[in-house]
Amino acid sequence: MFDDLDIFAAVVEQSSLNRASRQLNLSQPALSRKISKLEERLGVTLFNRHGKKLELTEVGRLTYTYALEQRQQRAKFLETISKFKQGEPLSVALGASLTTLQTTLPPLVNAYMEKYPAAELKLVTGKTHEIVTSVREGRSEVGIIASATAEPGLRCIPLFEDQLRLVVAGHHPLAGLPRLEMEHLNGLPMILFSKGTWYRRMTDDLFQRSGIQPDIRMEIDSFEAIIRLLPTIKAAALLPNSYLRPQLLSGGGLASLHIKELELTQRTTCLIYRDTGDLSAAARSLVQVTEEVFKAGRPASH
Repeated sequence: MFDDLDIFAAVVEQSSLNRASRQLNLSQPALSRKISKLEERLGVTLFNRHGKKLELTEVGRLTYTYALEQRQQRAKFLETISKFKQGEPLSVALGASLTTLQTTLPPLVNAYMEKYPAAELKLVTGKTHEIVTSVREGRSEVGIIASATAEPGLRCIPLFEDQLRLVVAGHHPLAGLPRLEMEHLNGLPMILFSKGTWYRRMTDDLFQRSGIQPDIRMEIDSFEAIIRLLPTIKAAALLPNSYLRPQLLSGGGLASLHIKELELTQRTTCLIYRDTGDLSAAARSLVQVTEEVFKAGRPASH
């Protein structure tokens, strides 16, 4: 039937059985029989015939649209098969926690697509434990999470170390202090990451250990939104150092401040995948590019 649809599309595009028969290298009677056979199979009339003139019916126009879609899908499929034969990666599902989505993923995706522009990267997002589950169950072949895991059956490759920094507007009173302590955060208006996330659990644990009760003004799961709101509501935030690119701080008029106790928030961003030896070519390529990107120290320049 698909060959008949191609023939039908050629007749539509040539607007003539005679011209289409020459293009397809078929006799005109044979071409007419194929069109009649297609109409019979579909149970509809595709053309209104006025002598030698053919006019598409309403269902004929619908069929032509479908024929074009099938032609495009077939071309894409054949191109994919060709790339597969040549050993190029095809498609890989990458799981990323919400925090790594905003910090780690942009340079990785850029590097991967530069090297394999025809590859398809399917992104699965969620909280860290959800990404671990997604990789373990095979819904994602590769995952990037904001902390190390000892999950059985998974290989965990450290990528880089990260820790929280206090971020405020450049004109905030804390920005002018020579030394900061955790006590400065007591009662301080702050924007925190949403509850249930790995970063929020880490900051809550930090506040509890230090006996600190900040004045929580907002809870948001977007670093970008937090950065934009800090100067407006005159608040502070704890954000990962990997996200705080110099151009981001200078462009937003922000300051990244060190507090000794924040070194306790250091954690390791990791790449995970199932340790079963059955990774697809695309997943193996993604693992290789990821290791290349972070061995090159790209995030460390933030």
